[in-house]
Amino acid sequence: MKILVLNAGSSSLRLQLIESKGWKQLFKGHVDGIGLKTCKLRGDIEHKINAKNHTEALKIALTALKEIGIIKTFTEIDAIGHRVVHGGEKYHAPTKINRTVLKDLKKLIPLAPLHNPANIEGIKACMKILKKAPNIAIFDTGFHATLPKHAYLYGLPYNLYRKHGIRKYGFHGTSHKYVSLEAKKWLTKNKKKSQRIITCHMGNGVSLTAIKNGKSIDTSMGFTPLEGVIMGTRSGSFDPSILLYLLKNTKTTPEKLDTLINKESGLKGLTNISSDVRPLWKIYQNPKHRHYKKVKQAFDIYSYHIAQTIGAYATTLNGLDALVFTAGIGENGWYLRRDICKHLSYLGIELDQKKNQTTINRNTGSIQKNRKPVQVLVIPTNEELQIAKETSQFLK
Repeated sequence: MKILVLNAGSSSLRLQLIESKGWKQLFKGHVDGIGLKTCKLRGDIEHKINAKNHTEALKIALTALKEIGIIKTFTEIDAIGHRVVHGGEKYHAPTKINRTVLKDLKKLIPLAPLHNPANIEGIKACMKILKKAPNIAIFDTGFHATLPKHAYLYGLPYNLYRKHGIRKYGFHGTSHKYVSLEAKKWLTKNKKKSQRIITCHMGNGVSLTAIKNGKSIDTSMGFTPLEGVIMGTRSGSFDPSILLYLLKNTKTTPEKLDTLINKESGLKGLTNISSDVRPLWKIYQNPKHRHYKKVKQAFDIYSYHIAQTIGAYATTLNGLDALVFTAGIGENGWYLRRDICKHLSYLGIELDQKKNQTTINRNTGSIQKNRKPVQVLVIPTNEELQIAKETSQFLK
């Protein structure tokens, strides 16, 4: 079975073609800059293209697959698995998309205004071009459907939850699910009967999840991806009265505040340099650099907040068997893993620094010192593969 995995953004279209037999990746591509003069097809094939919308972008990408002989006709694609960011309270499991589901996804746009509209455009494009292949939605929020009420309700009037759905939903669910399943293999291999896992998805967006026996029981992102720890450009959690203070005492607007906390805060705001840890790491290595103190302070705050959340989730789980780092920073930022784990010695966590620094050259690695009670793992995430597997399982 050939499964097309689609992740549609506002001006982008990420796609992979995966063969379910052996789970082989046949093609990986990314249409960037849809509707712009700079539009390009990147990945296994790279060239400049002209795509005014998602339908044109998909058709160009699929035609490229034909031209290089990966498929002969579009009908060879048996199914499409779509990353859909928000399923609300109604949609948790993989779902075959029809008109009713599309209507429901449109109703959820206020909960995910940056993501669900683009996800819907990707679905519509597939329905136009790949008319016979079923479209299956895999929801980012789905893995967190197992959160108990005491974890997902806020200390707000209950009517806000009943009337407006204001609660913690959680995000990055597909990534957390994939790496937790991989961590489970490590625990089984090491004859650990309990399955208390904390997964740290650390990219530009950062979220942590407490997982017990395969189920998400708490997660750091909330009603939106803004809640939780400090991220690349997002502030993470803070006293909400700060926003009221700024509205009353400065010449700001709700729109400007939205930009402030989502796009101008986090590492970018703390350093006033970048949201990308790579250039910040270069500065951090040079104590004589004029921005060294600023970057060190930002990294200290970032590491402290992540470690603090890990500690809270260890309490939630009543212990810890495995701590997992994943995504761009989690997989490559060994220096941040080091700084985070320095706060966690009371849990029995101590890194083997040689393993920690060399893991980036391997696919998966265990980086704790021998005989330590908690497995500390670096596991590359693969959301596309997880979407393909769930799509295949649903159809079977």
